[in-house]
Amino acid sequence: MWRDFFLLMDELIDILDANGNMTKKTAMKSEAHKNGWFHQTVHVWFYTSDGKILLQQRGKEKDVYPLLWDVSVAGHVGAGEDIVEAAIREIQEEIGLATTPSDLEKIGIFKSIQNHSEELKDYEFHHTFISKLNVHFNSLQKQVSEVEALKLIPINQFSEELKKISKYGYVPHNPTYYETILYKIFECLY
Repeated sequence: MWRDFFLLMDELIDILDANGNMTKKTAMKSEAHKNGWFHQTVHVWFYTSDGKILLQQRGKEKDVYPLLWDVSVAGHVGAGEDIVEAAIREIQEEIGLATTPSDLEKIGIFKSIQNHSEELKDYEFHHTFISKLNVHFNSLQKQVSEVEALKLIPINQFSEELKKISKYGYVPHNPTYYETILYKIFECLY
C-alpha cells in the first residue's frame, strides 16, 4: 500500500529534531522543505571491483542542483519506512537494480543543512551506504524523471576532481562527507 503512495511527487515523511531523533510528527516533504524541518534521506554509493565509482547526474528538472553530478542513488525515507527498505526502493527506482539488505554497508549518518531559498530548506540526515556494483554498467536503467545520466569514473580521478567541485560540476556536499565516502570505498578495495 505505501509503495503506491511513493509514486507521487510529494510524500509523507517523518520529522526529526535537530539531533536526528524522531519527533512522532509527520509532514509532506514539500512542507518540511518549506519550513526547514529535519527529515531522513538515504544515500547509496556504488563502486566496482576495479576501483570505479558510479555517479548520477541529477535531472534537469530538479529543484536543487539540476544537472550536477552526485551520489549514485539518493532519496527520501517515507513516514514509517525502514531505512534499508528505503535504500533498496530508491536503488530499484533510480537505476533499476534489485538489491538485498546484505548488499548494503552502512557507513554513517550525515547531518546536512542547506538553505537553497526562503521557500526551500533542506534539513536532512543522510543515512549513507556503500555497495559493490556487481552488474555490468550497461544493465542499469536510469529513472528518466530523476536521473539525467550515469557514469563510472576511477576513484582516484573522483578524489582529484573533488578538490575543484564547481569546475567538475559536483553537488557541494560537506568535504568531510566526501572524505568519508572515499575512505570507506578505498578500505573495501585495498
